[in-house]
Amino acid sequence: MQDAELSWSRWQRPPPTRAQQRTDIGIGLAVFAGALAVTVLVNSMGAFTFGSAPSLTEQFAWAAAITLPLMVRRRYPLAVLAVVGALLIAAQVRQTGDNLMPSVAVFLAMYTVGAWERNRTLARWARVAVIVAMFIWLGIGLVGFLISPSPDFADAAGPLDPVLASVLYGIGFNLLFFLSAYFFGNLGWLSARRQAQLEDGAQRLRRSQEQNLRGAVVAERVRIARDLHDVVAHHVSVMGVQAGAARRVFDSDRELARSALITVEETARTAIGELRGLLGVLRAEPDAEARDAGESHPSSPGLDQVAELVEGARAAGLDVTSGVYGTRRVVPDAVAVSAYRVVQEALTNVVKHAGARRADVRVRFLDTALEVEVTDDGRGTTGGAGSADGADGTDGFGLLGMRERVGVHGGLLEAGPRRDGGYRVRASFPTRHVVAAEDSEELPAS
Repeated sequence: MQDAELSWSRWQRPPPTRAQQRTDIGIGLAVFAGALAVTVLVNSMGAFTFGSAPSLTEQFAWAAAITLPLMVRRRYPLAVLAVVGALLIAAQVRQTGDNLMPSVAVFLAMYTVGAWERNRTLARWARVAVIVAMFIWLGIGLVGFLISPSPDFADAAGPLDPVLASVLYGIGFNLLFFLSAYFFGNLGWLSARRQAQLEDGAQRLRRSQEQNLRGAVVAERVRIARDLHDVVAHHVSVMGVQAGAARRVFDSDRELARSALITVEETARTAIGELRGLLGVLRAEPDAEARDAGESHPSSPGLDQVAELVEGARAAGLDVTSGVYGTRRVVPDAVAVSAYRVVQEALTNVVKHAGARRADVRVRFLDTALEVEVTDDGRGTTGGAGSADGADGTDGFGLLGMRERVGVHGGLLEAGPRRDGGYRVRASFPTRHVVAAEDSEELPAS
């Protein structure tokens, strides 16, 4: 935070835009027109500031010289302030008829230096120098006023001496005038800096939102790819095993072949059903609250469907035992879906790659976690529950998908060969004890 404030303290206002430069031209011409109008009125009334004035043409020339530099005030603020300030003193020495519009020009020039000069140190001292010069000039005028014969204050009725009151009035008015120009100039600079900070913050927010959106799109694409892989790989693997079995026994055991083809048909229907459910989620309007909470679609499989995975693996010729241990309780839907997918992927790899005869599936409800474990007695190092999708045993989308699913919930995945042969996949998902469904039990292996 301090670094950011320090950085913004060095901020420099960008040069004026073309539109702002056109505005300055308009303001300069407007002040010049006002100076001409006031000069005409003063001369028409004979109310000259210093009692007398040069010719009207010369007064018009002074008005132009003092006010027209304002047309470039934001492009050259220091130069304009120096020129206008010097010409104001020169005009008063010459005793031109009007002092109002030249004072307005000095006010605008001093304000512009405070609001637009990029060198803040130079802006501060330049204005201080002009104020000091003006007060020196004011002091000279007051000295001349005091040493000259005192005018007749015929209507004076206040408690103060008229001469003292005149001096105090002149000093107070000029203090208010110049300090106001100084203050509002600084205020204009600070306002522009705050506006720049707001625009920078809005731009950073937009970039952050774009990055978050891109990240969300990538995450969603990964999730879709993972779900498609889990659905297709498992069911197609079962169908392939059953179709191969049917082919081998088609001539010798028609009944067994028929049973295998029925399993292929049922598995295909299940796969189509899950794919339709997934497509339904993709086509449906997203629910922000459910997405933020990490909830899954109501049609997504969960722990109750693990038994169907076990039956499917058995139908593929694998001897599978299963068990549920601990106190049954409700877990978040997203955790249940991820646990189901881990078991599904692990069994798929056992069927496809492990060359195993037996597998064991366990679901454990621990005090602070949900744990699923799949073991087999297959080749272990070259295939098994956590092996890759490829026959070569290299890491593929299966193990990567499992790690991603477990990692989303802050869990831990262990996948590797067992000491006594075979392969083990164990996934642990941190959970809170939500609702106890049954007393603590250990179901016998089926």
